[in-house]
Amino acid sequence: MSQEYERSPGRRVQGRRYTPSHLQSGGETRRRTSSASGSRSTASSRTTPPSRDSGPSRPNRPRGKRKGRFGPYGAMLYVIFVIGISALLAAFGWVAACDVLALNKPEHAATVTIEENTSLDQVADTLKDNGLIEYKFLFKLFASFTGAEKDNKITAGTYELDTDMDYHALISNMGKGSSSRKEVTVTITEGMTLDQIFALLEKEGVSTAAKLQEEAANHQFKYSFLKDLPTGDYHRLEGYLFPDTYTFYMGGDPLQILNKMILRFDEMFTDEMRQDAADRGYTVGEIVTIASMIEKETDGTDQTKIASVIYNRLENPTSETAGYLNIDATILYATGGTVVDTNADTPYNTSTHKGLPPTAISCPGIDALRAALYPADTNYYYYALGDDGTHSFFKTYKEHQRFIASQERYQTSQ
Repeated sequence: MSQEYERSPGRRVQGRRYTPSHLQSGGETRRRTSSASGSRSTASSRTTPPSRDSGPSRPNRPRGKRKGRFGPYGAMLYVIFVIGISALLAAFGWVAACDVLALNKPEHAATVTIEENTSLDQVADTLKDNGLIEYKFLFKLFASFTGAEKDNKITAGTYELDTDMDYHALISNMGKGSSSRKEVTVTITEGMTLDQIFALLEKEGVSTAAKLQEEAANHQFKYSFLKDLPTGDYHRLEGYLFPDTYTFYMGGDPLQILNKMILRFDEMFTDEMRQDAADRGYTVGEIVTIASMIEKETDGTDQTKIASVIYNRLENPTSETAGYLNIDATILYATGGTVVDTNADTPYNTSTHKGLPPTAISCPGIDALRAALYPADTNYYYYALGDDGTHSFFKTYKEHQRFIASQERYQTSQ
């Protein structure tokens, strides 16, 4: 068998070359290294970015300090700014707290009137305008937070307030039953009309005439003697505001004001009097109307006699009277002034309209009401005021005219 011989740095071995181990390992190592390097290079290029150390090396430099954003004095300015803002906020907080808690305020008092349906914003305006608060928005915030507007803690009225009151006290003292609510005493005299009463109440600051008229015209009162009265005309309450001395809240609720006087009438016109009126065949309203005419016609000493003249004309008319009352006061109620126009076109003209006028013509007192219920028993159909200031009474028209002709006051007035 032939044998092959190859040159080799080592000895010859049959079938293959013999290479010394130290030479063989070096070559294999280079091949593995080359192969491995190739593999790593390929894998590295596909999966990872080049190493920062793969480029040229840079010399290490010592890191310097960053410069401040506001310059060398920025930190100091920033601190000063923060302290300034904090001081301003603290100062405002203190001033606001003083306003809320009524601290360090100069002494000052004011009379404040809160109208019906006044908004919280308007209340704040009123308090600010009167020098009782400094910050309207703060008061409104406090009032909203405490539910003052939602719970109707502030009611219409006139109040005496001062700067010793904090926000809570201001709200409390503008509520119902407040001791700071101002009151006024008003005397309603016998024979005053609704218009005169309303004008007086407005003058005294109790309410306005317009508000009182509105309630008088349209409110459905629960009293038995008022429930059937038609709405729309405030004169329907004529005669039912009882003359007396009252204490009212200033700027109060007009309905409460009217109710107070009507309630007094309800108390004074007793159940016995109502029964006596029914026994005579008259309603409460008719008795009030008769009493109102007595009140306007009397000199205070002859009410029952004047009542007898009215009843005689109503119940037992003669051919001369024919059912007409011929009372001047009813005409003056409708026309105003002091001159009686017997031709005035009005249902209150008792010279042209028979029977009672549509409503009372004044608010009578208890004496006139009693006279209307319990008249004197007479045959009189006429009366006239003499020069002495008292009334004289007559059975016939002729007697009446003879007396008038004898009195100087009637001569000078013609």
